[in-house]
Amino acid sequence: MSIFDRFRKQSSAPMARERLQVLLAHERASVESDLVAILREEILAVIAKHVELDADKVKVTMDRDEHVSVLEIDVELPLNAARMAA
Repeated sequence: MSIFDRFRKQSSAPMARERLQVLLAHERASVESDLVAILREEILAVIAKHVELDADKVKVTMDRDEHVSVLEIDVELPLNAARMAA
C-alpha cells in the first residue's frame, strides 16, 4: 500500500458503510449518555427519600462491552446518614 492509494477514488459502498458505522457509534454514545443522566436523576430522587445527600456525591457510569453493558453507581454517604438508616 502506497501513500497514493489514499488519493484514489474509492467505491461508494465501502465509504458509505464506514460513514454509517461512525454515525451509529455516535448515536449510541449520545443515547447512552442520556440514559445515564436519566438514571442518575432517578437514583438521586430515590436516595433523597431516605437520606439527605449532596448530588455531587453520586456518580453513575455505564461501561459497554461486546455482549453486556455494566451500570456502575458510586454513592458517597455521610457517616451520620448511614447510622440513621441502619
